[in-house]
Amino acid sequence: MRVALLAGGLGGSRLARALTETIGPRDVTVVGNVGDDLEVAGLHVSPDLDTILYTLAGVLDEQRGWGRADETWNARDAAAEAGAETWFQLGDRDLGLHLARTEALRGGEPLSAVTTRLARAFGVEATLLPATDDRLRTWVSTPAGELSFQEWFVRRGHEDEVDAVRFEGAGEARPAPGVLDALGTVDLIAIAPSNPFVSIGPILAVAEIRRALEQRRAPAVAVSPLIGGRSVRGPADRMLARLKGGTAPAQVTDCYKGLIDALVVDEADADEDAGVRTIVTRTLMSDANARRRLAEAVLGVPV
Repeated sequence: MRVALLAGGLGGSRLARALTETIGPRDVTVVGNVGDDLEVAGLHVSPDLDTILYTLAGVLDEQRGWGRADETWNARDAAAEAGAETWFQLGDRDLGLHLARTEALRGGEPLSAVTTRLARAFGVEATLLPATDDRLRTWVSTPAGELSFQEWFVRRGHEDEVDAVRFEGAGEARPAPGVLDALGTVDLIAIAPSNPFVSIGPILAVAEIRRALEQRRAPAVAVSPLIGGRSVRGPADRMLARLKGGTAPAQVTDCYKGLIDALVVDEADADEDAGVRTIVTRTLMSDANARRRLAEAVLGVPV
């Protein structure tokens, strides 16, 4: 079975890993969020693509849930001593990746080509694609004003409530090469248990990607990011409550109206009406067996 996965953040990377472990990496295409991308000290950083890359390569720092394992912080500490801002932390190993990406982008390579080359360098056999090669950035409206995604999420610790989300550049963004081909030829389209607004939302803001899901030939299934109405980590539950009026499966489904045929929910939410066909399992990916259980639930959608 061939699967295309829309993913962002740690939940997306873990489901990507679960699928590659279950059906093999060469049958998995991951379309990653780039709305979180930013420049740090002149370097192009793609946090969600990197988290997926590091997870599939087996080098993610699992305790932090971002960055590389066995990291050192000499460059960060030296920058801080020199008076630079270091609120967005980059370790030494991580910096090497950003240096390579930035050099290639400035040389004229598109992000998709750079991402493919980096994945190969890390020994990743799954196909990893950015949603778009064009500039696409997430902004959130809060009581403190409009903030760029990383300013809100990292610098301010996503403590501000979110009243609206917009995607700068979405109107002009085109899918990266390979994205539409994957969505049109796979046997199953999956949406990871990522934040629907700021991890999956930027991907679906690319009009041709949304249209591909609306006109899909393969079934599409989303995995709820909530367990018992609460996020495993991050502000998805608070955002659903404020922007959709609740934290039940129905509110998750509402984020993907017309785009999915089924929703995978945790056993804690089994009695809730999702407004769409539900598949019930334990969704916390705490170890290899848990990852496989969730992957099998996702793959069990009739094709």
